Amino acid sequence: MSGDAWTVRRALAQSGLVPIDAQVLLAYAAGRDRAWLVAHATDPLDTATLDAFFELARRRRDGEPVAYLVGRREFWGLDLAVDARVLIPRPETETLVEAALARIPADRAARVLDLGTGSGAIALAIARERPAAQVVAVEASAPALTLARENAARLDARNVKVVAGDWYDGLDEPAFDVIVSNPPYVAPLDPHLGHGDLPHEPLQALVAPPDGLSALRIVVGGAPQRLVPRGWLLVEHGHDQADAVRDLLVHAGFAGLVALRDLAGIPRVAGGQAG
Repeated sequence: MSGDAWTVRRALAQSGLVPIDAQVLLAYAAGRDRAWLVAHATDPLDTATLDAFFELARRRRDGEPVAYLVGRREFWGLDLAVDARVLIPRPETETLVEAALARIPADRAARVLDLGTGSGAIALAIARERPAAQVVAVEASAPALTLARENAARLDARNVKVVAGDWYDGLDEPAFDVIVSNPPYVAPLDPHLGHGDLPHEPLQALVAPPDGLSALRIVVGGAPQRLVPRGWLLVEHGHDQADAVRDLLVHAGFAGLVALRDLAGIPRVAGGQAG
C-alpha cells in the first residue's frame, strides 16, 4: 500500500474500525502514542507503518481483541503484558481491587492470596498500593503462570510471589488476611461467550461447568481454613450470580457479608469475614 497520500487522519478514517480501536492500533504500528496522532493528524505515514496498521485493522475487524494485537492492557494504572494465554483485564475487576484495598492496612504487614491470577493484574495492583503486604498469586495454567511472572518481574513487584497451583491444592502458606479471586464464572452455554472479545480468550479462564459456579464453590468453600480470624474473602462473580454467591458465603460460615456493584451498576463483587 502506497503511503504517498495517506495521512494519519485518512488512515484512521479508512480503517473500518471504531475510533478508539483505530487510534490504539495506529499508534502501536507507528511506535507512537495517541497524543502524537492528534498532534500530527495531517502528517504522511510511511508504507511500512500503513501496511502494519491495515493488517492489524483487518485482524481487529475479524474479531481479535485489541489488547492481544498490541500485547498490552492498562489495569489500575499498570501497563500489563497480555496475550491469548490469559483473560484481558477489565475495568469492572477494579471493583475487586478497591474492595480488597479497603480491607488491607496501608501501614503494616498483611498477607494476601490471589487465586487464579491470570496475567497477575489483581495481585500486582494490590501489591503496588500496599507495599508492606506480601501477595501470593496462584495460577494453574502453565502458560498464564509464565506471563504473570514476566509481568511481576517487569514491574519489579518484589512483594508478589507467583506460584503454580490449582486453587488451594498444594498451597503451603501461613494463613492470609485477605483472599481475592476472579475465577471462571460463566456457564458453558452462556450466549455471551459468542460476543465481543470472549471467543478469542482462553475458555478455561471463563467457563466453570456445569453452571458457572463450580470454581466459586471451591474458592468460597476452601477459604475459611486459610484465613486468619476475621480475615476477608472477596470474589468477583457474574451479573446474575449475586444471590447464589451470597448463599455460598453463608453456607461457608462467613459473616459481615458485602455486595458491591461495578461502575456500570452491575452486581460484581461479594465477600465476607471468616469467623
